[in-house]
Amino acid sequence: MDFSKIFIKDACPTKIGGQAVMEGIMMKGEDRTALCVRVPDGHMYMETEKLKPQGRWHKAPIVRGVFIFVEALTTGVRALMKSAEVLEAAGAWDVPAGSSGADELAESSESPPPTLEDRFTHWLENTFGEGAAMKFALVMSVVIAIVFSVGIFIVLPTWVMNFLGSAVENAVALNFIEGGLRISLFILYIACVSRMKDIQTVFKFHGAEHECIHCFESGLDLTPANCQKFETLHPRCGTSFLMFVMVIALLLFSMLGWPDLLPRVISRIVLIPVIAGLSYELLRWAGRSTSPVVKILSVPGLLLQKLTTIRPDEKQLEVAIAAMKAVLVPAETPVFGGYCDADGSPIEGESDEQDAKEERILV
Repeated sequence: MDFSKIFIKDACPTKIGGQAVMEGIMMKGEDRTALCVRVPDGHMYMETEKLKPQGRWHKAPIVRGVFIFVEALTTGVRALMKSAEVLEAAGAWDVPAGSSGADELAESSESPPPTLEDRFTHWLENTFGEGAAMKFALVMSVVIAIVFSVGIFIVLPTWVMNFLGSAVENAVALNFIEGGLRISLFILYIACVSRMKDIQTVFKFHGAEHECIHCFESGLDLTPANCQKFETLHPRCGTSFLMFVMVIALLLFSMLGWPDLLPRVISRIVLIPVIAGLSYELLRWAGRSTSPVVKILSVPGLLLQKLTTIRPDEKQLEVAIAAMKAVLVPAETPVFGGYCDADGSPIEGESDEQDAKEERILV
């Protein structure tokens, strides 16, 4: 691993970050986010959104990490859902003329009977207003993600270790074995999902995001050729944050002894905000320092990034660059949703067919 290509000496670290989504990237700048997706017809679809002003809690060390983690999780899930919506809506216009699918779309005049999901969505919209169904889906997705993560990576390892309590008497050893099991489960999970074709595409966009940020922080022009000069690994990656969480949890839990199962599970869940806050501060330090200590601490996360990032192609880098440029605009620049060019700017003068596609996506 060449640290000189990851912790770049003359780079100017920024707070710009991003996330890979379905066929695209969500980039977060100082005052806005930009979601850019490559739709099936080859065009890039962009949506930008202003960020809410940060409160005083975002300035308090450790505490800010908890708020930023929750916000990142919520924003990430919303971006994933939106990218899937965009691709689904755009794909509906790509049925070849004359095919059986096109004939069915043209000839069908009756809507299918509403499903239970349709009726529930209709009830939500009527009861709580427009957009309630999407907000409900977002909240439930975040809740399910948190419950799944806590159950698999927090509760399960400590429950399994409960059976070894009689065989290993040393509390510190038990905690270290539990932490090792937790990290092993996490790596196994990443390794398994990385074999899925769709996830591999997401990981290519993840690599494109990192190369683009490296290029920008190094002061080079944002072009695919310049981005390709850099590594797909970045010290400020969310993957490294999760690995910091695992390692800090191992060290912190080892100080708590080895109580009975229920108090042990409760203590681990209660300490999650503390662990997230400490991990965020460590990630910030890693993002702006090139000291040997930072490099050593970053090794586990960087190794894990070798699973979660793949070298992107030029088309994927174009999406990352467009998203990056869309968040680098002046603060007074209005937000927009629609097709964009390679600079992340709205395309003017589109054809009627293109406008129809854009309208369908925005709806």
